[in-house]
Amino acid sequence: MLEFIYEKINFIGAIVLFVIGLRIVGLHSNLIKRIMGINIMGTGVFLFFVAIGNVTGGSVPIITDDPNVTYVNPLPSVFILTGIVVVVSITVYSLSLVIRIYENYKTIDQKELAQLISEENNDY
Repeated sequence: MLEFIYEKINFIGAIVLFVIGLRIVGLHSNLIKRIMGINIMGTGVFLFFVAIGNVTGGSVPIITDDPNVTYVNPLPSVFILTGIVVVVSITVYSLSLVIRIYENYKTIDQKELAQLISEENNDY
């Protein structure tokens, strides 16, 4: 059992990171904490892709004369680079929206924000 856990530790870590991020997004009403939770979830997904591309005893995919070489799959790394750009872009955009929300409503708590917006809509 311990050997199975050792072999699958990257997958277990990815799942744990994703669940931690999901818990943060689901239970906190602070918008900054929710953005952090989304980033943690993204990190879990990146670790999952790295775990998929990993080959025990594999080498870097560089052309050699040895036909018996096992290579590590480079495709997940390409997806991770693209994913990092997307997550950073979403984070920057989300934080800029939170700044605008705070400037207009003086709160970053989602429950207070929903209450302020509903009161604002009832005034019309």
